[in-house]
Amino acid sequence: MKILVAGAGPAGLYFSFLIKRRNPSWEVRVVEQNAPGSTFGFGVVFSDRALEFLRADDPQTYDLITPAMESWTDITVVHRGTPVVIDGIGFSAIGRLRLLELLRQRAGSVGIVPEYEKSINSLSVFPEFDLVVAADGVNSFVRRCADFGTTIEHLTNKFAWYGTTEIFDALTQTFVGNEHGTFNAHHYRHSPRMSTFVVECDAATWQRAGFAAMDEPATLAYLQKVFAIPLVSNKSVWRNFPNLRNKRWSCGNMVLIGDAQRTAHFSIGSGTRLAMEDAIALDKALAESSSVAEGLGSFETARRPVVEKLVAAADASGQWYERFPEHMRLAPREFAWSYIQRSGRIDPERLRRIAPRFVGG
Repeated sequence: MKILVAGAGPAGLYFSFLIKRRNPSWEVRVVEQNAPGSTFGFGVVFSDRALEFLRADDPQTYDLITPAMESWTDITVVHRGTPVVIDGIGFSAIGRLRLLELLRQRAGSVGIVPEYEKSINSLSVFPEFDLVVAADGVNSFVRRCADFGTTIEHLTNKFAWYGTTEIFDALTQTFVGNEHGTFNAHHYRHSPRMSTFVVECDAATWQRAGFAAMDEPATLAYLQKVFAIPLVSNKSVWRNFPNLRNKRWSCGNMVLIGDAQRTAHFSIGSGTRLAMEDAIALDKALAESSSVAEGLGSFETARRPVVEKLVAAADASGQWYERFPEHMRLAPREFAWSYIQRSGRIDPERLRRIAPRFVGG
């Protein structure tokens, strides 16, 4: 079996490791258009029990990654300068580059050496392989080579990823306003020395603030003033979040995983977990099938209901953020209640069980 994996992000690296570990004689080639040290953003966050989904099937990877993670058990929502702590909502985070280094280490342990700064830009390469795994992100070239029934709808809010040397005790959501409108920051530590700081604002605020005419340094200076915090830029440009969906996950010998398959709004902290779980599910489906076609069908049949449930929660969360200036009319505690129930996954009864201090407060 000859397999081409397009993309050396979490989905591509982890799948290539799993499939090669299971089938040492198979030829697995991983190609990535960017350099090894090139990455978008600063940290990635995992909701709930972080990498617990790895513990049973891959304890070595679990034991490698978890010591490098920062973890906490509360969320803090700051509104009108008032912090409201919501207990019992656990998250963990790790620097994205660090995670990729560790996954590359695992891939190397089975003989996988990704080919960096190498783009796939022609259909001619595909017939050489029995399976082509598109793990090349939202702008996937592989996906554009066939009809997967792709749709992309962009949200209206603008967001940009920054870092900061300020260290936070927990994942914190800070909501502030100024003469131009309203801003939100999703921020959390991803290492002992750095935190991720994702800034978001509604389209009207973005226009009034004049960001369209600002370069990267001017934008950085403006946002540092808004949040009164030093920020670090890493190609930190404004984006609109793309809700990407595909009617079909496979076409011929090609299959989509990770962000090439679908996106989940960053506010629920599940994108990287979904990507790695895709890799696990695809590896298992291929192992239990007698052909590539059967394996790809089994992968989608088993995995799609799980993904769609989580994506529905991500969509609901994304829509809450689309209207966060309206929610900011609420008092801090009522605002926190609205925030924590935004995805529909935590109802009042469940919140009483997991966050007794917040509910009792």
